[in-house]
Amino acid sequence: MGQKTNPIGLRLGIIKNWDSRWFAKKDYKKFLEEDLFIKRYLKRRLTNSGISSLTIERATDKVDITIETSKPGVVIGKSGAQVNQLRDELKHLTGKEVYIEIKAVENPEANAHLVAEQIARQLEQRVGFRRVLKRAVSQAMRAGAGGVRVLASGRIGGSEMARKEGYREGRVPLHTLRADI
Repeated sequence: MGQKTNPIGLRLGIIKNWDSRWFAKKDYKKFLEEDLFIKRYLKRRLTNSGISSLTIERATDKVDITIETSKPGVVIGKSGAQVNQLRDELKHLTGKEVYIEIKAVENPEANAHLVAEQIARQLEQRVGFRRVLKRAVSQAMRAGAGGVRVLASGRIGGSEMARKEGYREGRVPLHTLRADI
């Protein structure tokens, strides 16, 4: 019962910050839909580039997008060609001036979103689920994470009966608001 709260939403304003940073009174719905469209578009367009987070900041007719990725070279492309192409496409789709900044994730093995994507990719390739989960836990702990908890559920291993299988190591204090989950 106590673990159904989103750990990021619970910590907003305490140790986490919003992914969209802007204020609007009358155009709120339009800006929110545009933010969701931009995030969906970029995640679909940059599927294999290890995107950890997308942050959108707005001014009047300007959109600043910060992409945190584990593979900045894939996002940037040869001499920045990919970034310029992305900027032009987003400018055409939104009708606003778009600025894109790319930041490298310094420790991708300890980033929860990237670890989850890696687990999902390996499970899609039919690698044994126990090996995948145990390897993810050990890599995250070696990378310096304070604690790790992974859970795979459904018809894992191709069995007819759905079940849950999880592994944990270290500390994952879900109710401590100052903990970076």
